Amino acid sequence: MEKLLNIYNTIEGLSQEEAQYHVSQFEKVIFAKKTIILREGTVEDYLYFIDKGIIRFFVNKIHPTEPSKEITFSLISENMFCSAYDSFITRKPCAYNVETVQETFMYRIHFDDLQKLYERSKVGNYLGRISAENLYVRKTQREISLLMHSAEERYTNLAKAYPHFIREIPLKHIASYIGITPQALSRIRKQNL
Repeated sequence: MEKLLNIYNTIEGLSQEEAQYHVSQFEKVIFAKKTIILREGTVEDYLYFIDKGIIRFFVNKIHPTEPSKEITFSLISENMFCSAYDSFITRKPCAYNVETVQETFMYRIHFDDLQKLYERSKVGNYLGRISAENLYVRKTQREISLLMHSAEERYTNLAKAYPHFIREIPLKHIASYIGITPQALSRIRKQNL
């Protein structure tokens, strides 16, 4: 809980007592490796803060003449907030899945409890805004990367920004995330050795 409290402690003008109160509204949860936290078709009820671990967001691409496959479109790791945020804020079923890549330790707050924090103080609103902004920035950066960079550049940029992803995430998920096949990723990795 220390990492989450540290985030609250960076908020200017927030007392230690108020920071402690906000953090106390989160519950600690631990998920085993490869646990589906949210399944497609269900509503997201939680905003999570990842203390340790990695989460992936993926869709199941189903085509009538091809085998179905999972496409990873987001990877989130420690010291980050995460959620199926579109479902969380609209209260509508999610169109994708959220899964742990490894054993993951998180703190979560239920939608209703977060609404109470929003009503109680401006800090709650600030945290919600910061979480949404961070998720938006990551999404936009990935979209631009897919449009502007080669597969090799996307891999190199990911390895520089998040070297632990390369070490800790199965290559099939890395390949899917950067928009290439596992075979193409193997070729890129061989060239970069």
